[in-house]
Amino acid sequence: QVQLVESGGGSVQDGGSLRLSCVTSTPTLRTMAWFRQAPGKDREGVAAIGSDGTTIYSDSVKGRFNISKDNAKNILYLQMNSLKPEDTAMYYCAQARLVGYPSLDTFAFPYWGQGTQVTVSS
Repeated sequence: QVQLVESGGGSVQDGGSLRLSCVTSTPTLRTMAWFRQAPGKDREGVAAIGSDGTTIYSDSVKGRFNISKDNAKNILYLQMNSLKPEDTAMYYCAQARLVGYPSLDTFAFPYWGQGTQVTVSS
């Protein structure tokens, strides 16, 4: 059974930083991603990393967020810098079923964590 457990969320002020972690029960060699969902909005892809380490980002976080993974420990990370109030959301870790290229499409990910809340105040 695939289990994904996120941690690292919290409350910070505008311009602050947080690092999210996601511990997985399955190899992080599979394509993995971070998504977020704010109240009343659709879930959106934030960053993804493919099996070979290739990364992609949404335009809204490009240059501020960095996705990485430790394949030896099966942990996915999201370093978030220069946080803005509009980054406030529940952040979810997601894993694809197979190895492959990075994707920000929710339909590419059958496995999801429970989420960790990030709140950025102005």
